Amino acid sequence: MKRIFVAGGMGFIGSNFVRHLLSTYDDYRIVNYDKLTYAGNTDNLRDIEKSRNYKFVKGDICNAEKVHEAMRGADMVVNFAAESHVDRSIANPAEFIKTDVFGTYTLLQEARKHEVEKFVQIGTDEVYGSVEKGHSLETDLLQPRNPYSASKAGADLIANSFHKTYDLPVVITRSSNNFGPYQYPEKIIPLFITNLLRGKHVPLYGDGMNKRDWLYVQDNCEAIDLVMRKGAKGQTYNIGGGNEVTNIELTKMVLAELGKGESMIDYVDDRLGHDRRYAVDCSKVNALGWKPKHDFREALRETIGWYVKNRGWWTKILQKNGAMS
Repeated sequence: MKRIFVAGGMGFIGSNFVRHLLSTYDDYRIVNYDKLTYAGNTDNLRDIEKSRNYKFVKGDICNAEKVHEAMRGADMVVNFAAESHVDRSIANPAEFIKTDVFGTYTLLQEARKHEVEKFVQIGTDEVYGSVEKGHSLETDLLQPRNPYSASKAGADLIANSFHKTYDLPVVITRSSNNFGPYQYPEKIIPLFITNLLRGKHVPLYGDGMNKRDWLYVQDNCEAIDLVMRKGAKGQTYNIGGGNEVTNIELTKMVLAELGKGESMIDYVDDRLGHDRRYAVDCSKVNALGWKPKHDFREALRETIGWYVKNRGWWTKILQKNGAMS
């Protein structure tokens, strides 16, 4: 039986990944290690918490002693744990540097002690910075432009250094913008959906022409799983959905699906250091045998439907944060 240590498995992508593993493999035992910050939500995995192949451990990835104990016996480590919202990083960069950089170092150090078979560092395409033309390759210069992407670039560099220096079997994935069920309602898609379901306007940064490549979270989970099993140690793999749309185009899609007009858009001052475009070349992960399975518009429709049907999940979050007015 393979034992997989998942850091940050109560978050959006992490919880979807845990679900993916449990539904795909009978011989995997998952240890989910999560601090339960504001974005870590036990409701994300409430229905599987009693699974015989699943265990949750509450803990901080910066706590080496607790990480060491929880990681004992692990064959593989997958690190989703991170502060990830750009706006929050601009307001409080220290927390991002602590969690994303030092926390990753702590996990790497303990993984080295336990001699794990594979360490998967979950990165982001934002480390490449704004890409005006073409697509970022894994070998491109890292040019992060905000504290969040800088902290993630730092985590990647430390992970690579552990491979080069100690021969730790590290692989890195860098995905484009994810969307899907269980995403905390601060990112653009769940924020706009939940605002519109409450009759509230949606705040669109600048001119709305910033462009992102959207990746359905289940497709990303399958790609991460493949890289975990077959990725070559010391390598980085870009994971993109091939669905580039501007923020204004995305907003109009969500509005149309919910039967709302463009009068619900409030144009607000642009974010500091707002990258204009991200796009990644996925040739390496494609060569392993992965490609996205989900049509973007259909996956977006299903995601909107999930938030409609699971109003209790997100209203509980908003009520906790005093944001239900």
